[in-house]
Amino acid sequence: MKLIKNGGFVEDRFATVGDEDQLPDGPVIVSLERWQAEGEALRARNTPVGVRLKSGQEPSPIVEDLDKLDVVALEFPTYRNGRAYSYARLLRERHGYKGELRAVGNVLRDQFQFMIRCGIDALEVADNITPEIWAENVGSFSLYYQPAADGRETVLSLRHRLAQRARERAAV
Repeated sequence: MKLIKNGGFVEDRFATVGDEDQLPDGPVIVSLERWQAEGEALRARNTPVGVRLKSGQEPSPIVEDLDKLDVVALEFPTYRNGRAYSYARLLRERHGYKGELRAVGNVLRDQFQFMIRCGIDALEVADNITPEIWAENVGSFSLYYQPAADGRETVLSLRHRLAQRARERAAV
């Protein structure tokens, strides 16, 4: 898998480890279950650590630990399951998480921009995704109807701003 972070292809320095796997040296991403069972030991390693949430696992169990986590990986098991979009917005907007939010699993190119709008800043993508495919898909929309975690202006706020300008010009 390739990793896109903050709009560019980067080397993934994190190793994703299973619950029974031995922890390698360096940064790791573990399951929620392993974090809950071994969190103290993981923090004591003094290396970056992340938690992977499966689709049905809400972020509430890790909210108190967000300042200790370098990555929260949100799993997208199928294109029909969008719970991770909601979890990303909750983590960014309600809980103020500033670390890396990573989309993992079935990360499809037509969903790239929507993932970013929800606050995801890193995506594990298939090996066939190129910088050209990334740029094409991320740049496909320039106007948005709904507000999102990325803070981009919505069509409604743009309309209001343009109407206000027109009123101000007409008053002169």
